[in-house]
Amino acid sequence: MAALEDLKALDLAQAQVTLWTVKGPTGPAADTPKYSGRWIDTTDQVDDVLKEILIADLAKTEEVLEYGLLAQNNEASALTIGFDETHADQLLDEIAAELPQKKASAVKHLLNAKFYVAKFIIGTQVIYAVRKTEDGWKTKRALNVRDLYFADQQLALDDRPHFQLSKNFDFFIFGGEILVKTKNAFESFLRYKSDQRQEFVGLQAEPEFLDIFLDVAPLVAYVGDNKIQLRRAFAIRDKGHYKDPLFMQRLRDNQAEYGFEIQFDPQGKIVATPETCAQIMKALLDHRLKSGFSTLIYDVQDTTPVQV
Repeated sequence: MAALEDLKALDLAQAQVTLWTVKGPTGPAADTPKYSGRWIDTTDQVDDVLKEILIADLAKTEEVLEYGLLAQNNEASALTIGFDETHADQLLDEIAAELPQKKASAVKHLLNAKFYVAKFIIGTQVIYAVRKTEDGWKTKRALNVRDLYFADQQLALDDRPHFQLSKNFDFFIFGGEILVKTKNAFESFLRYKSDQRQEFVGLQAEPEFLDIFLDVAPLVAYVGDNKIQLRRAFAIRDKGHYKDPLFMQRLRDNQAEYGFEIQFDPQGKIVATPETCAQIMKALLDHRLKSGFSTLIYDVQDTTPVQV
């Protein structure tokens, strides 16, 4: 909560604003991402609107949750993750200084930008607010659409290049933290999914993980490059239940009671099949739980241990 409270305590109306458009990330998925940024001269009106959007976004954010691959937030909450756990440093290095050679001087510098970053400076404090660009920033839209405006009860052409600002931001970088409002945008722009791919490769190389399977290939094929399944595989490695012999024995003994149909060979190894891979993932995540009150069995998206 500290970062959110500190942000709300700032006099954001007095901030100095600079708007950057960014193309990227580029380069091989396994490498550190690269970005290309251009800063834009903006009017006082644009700066005021950006400040209004930031203030409104923060005002409706009331809760901060720990970022997790399976964690989800809503309109009134944000996920928090440490700055140094991401590639955010590469992005901030690109937009660190408003140098003359980085100034946007032609429409082509803005078209096809993947996202923009509004930089708010208040004394020594800097807030970076990131947002995915709308369709109006794409060349295809500019080529295929003519803009009109309505005034004096009449439609007229407006051939000036048009761009849009969304009424919210996807995530904020402030101090040593990142507050995430839109998880997909955060993971895409800072290439967080690439880390998930590498984690899954690492999981496949772990002898303890391989040892619970007769053949892990069907599960690897099931996960593939699917973002949701990569998140789940990452979480499986993080939780490490497969390393616990007692957990695995209870899974073998009690799975039928919980509606699973996972197959095991005579040595107790999991026999992965295309039909049971989803169940195997859910079981290793420990995401099928039984209520002690209703005795009903539920699938859950995430688990937080409670001390009782």
